[in-house]
Amino acid sequence: MPRPTRIEYEGAFHHVMNRGRNQQTIFHDERYFMAFLNTLEEVSEQFDAMIHAYCLMSNHYHLLIETPKANLSRIMQHINGIYTQRHNRLKKRDGPLF
Repeated sequence: MPRPTRIEYEGAFHHVMNRGRNQQTIFHDERYFMAFLNTLEEVSEQFDAMIHAYCLMSNHYHLLIETPKANLSRIMQHINGIYTQRHNRLKKRDGPLF
């Protein structure tokens, strides 16, 4: 059964998390952590998202995001897509990460 559609509204706070595919490592060293943090900074500027807290573990992450423009799905699509590209470039591979 699919997850119910998330209700999005202006000014909402969301706790979101994502785990590596098959619980694989998604942050191998500091370069990967920095690539992810750079992605968060870009998202904050581009989509007016406010990242209030984050926790980066080796195989998953947690974020507390405020969305003044009710655009969480677009934000998460950008975070996961861009970080996957950056991860794959650093790892010299291709394919899904999450």
